[in-house]
Amino acid sequence: MNHPRSTWRKPEKLKSRKRIERVFREGKSFSVFPYKVVFLLAGTPVPGAAALQAGFGASSRNFKKAVDRNRIKRLGREAYRLQKGPLLEQLAHQGRSMAVFFVFIGKELPDYQTVSARIGVALQKLLKETA
Repeated sequence: MNHPRSTWRKPEKLKSRKRIERVFREGKSFSVFPYKVVFLLAGTPVPGAAALQAGFGASSRNFKKAVDRNRIKRLGREAYRLQKGPLLEQLAHQGRSMAVFFVFIGKELPDYQTVSARIGVALQKLLKETA
């Protein structure tokens, strides 16, 4: 049985300042501790962009060292990369696009199991939102 490769290429990364600002201004949000998830569901995908774009952030107020912030974001990206498949398929099937931003709001460094479990719960909630 062939499984699609779990990748996270450049068009899938939410990097445009305008798009990120729009997600925070117009999007909906919910919390799955230790993450706050802000998302914006749109119609057809923007040309050149993927149907599902994601970004990750961690507060410099809670984590003074860039090393810690980078680790949190790296763990989140890895968990997302491995679990985004069902949401991506549903969006492609519906012909819609979504931009998601995961903000880490916890106060201490997490382990991968915690991050993976919570990102999974957040992606399930997003799946329900698109249904």
